[in-house]
Amino acid sequence: MSRRRFSGAIAGVGSSSGVRVVVGRWEDSPFGTFADVMLAEPDGTRVLLAPDEQVADFVSSTYRFDRVEIGPVVATSDWSVTAPGLALRLGTGPRTPLGRLLRLVPARLATSPTWTRATDPVARAVLSGVRTRGTAGNGRREFYGATDVHRITSLTGSWQGADLGSLAPVSPEPGFGFGSTPRTPSVTTIVTTVEATSA
Repeated sequence: MSRRRFSGAIAGVGSSSGVRVVVGRWEDSPFGTFADVMLAEPDGTRVLLAPDEQVADFVSSTYRFDRVEIGPVVATSDWSVTAPGLALRLGTGPRTPLGRLLRLVPARLATSPTWTRATDPVARAVLSGVRTRGTAGNGRREFYGATDVHRITSLTGSWQGADLGSLAPVSPEPGFGFGSTPRTPSVTTIVTTVEATSA
């Protein structure tokens, strides 16, 4: 088995326009430091915005998309995001009660795929649609090890020149993969492990 680990943070938001956005800001990964965006349009069309072909190939073979666009993707430390067709700025707020609980777990344990055996049933029961382990595309297995959660308190921006409106829950669930970002807009600090059978 081969394992690839991605360490960073994921921001998931909905908007009053009906566009739902999940931004990944990865500080340490097999592809170096990068950002990518998964976006669901109001009609359900799922779009991947990726910085290069390598990232696009990996992400699109792990998750489900109807369209892939490649171009510069930038997500700053204060969650100002630019990508092909997208301009987005997010305001973040305090750590959530779940975030405070996660901070009590040693990071080495919290990010271990084995730990997800304990956290997955809890996540499914407490956070609708959220999973911490499951089967991804092409027979890959994926594990999410969260270490912190902060609320997102505001959103401004545009998609394809149209205003996104105001912050809203991530609903309906975008359908990118086996699990969803939380319905409540939030930033999750996370290590994602993708496991695959070596060729």
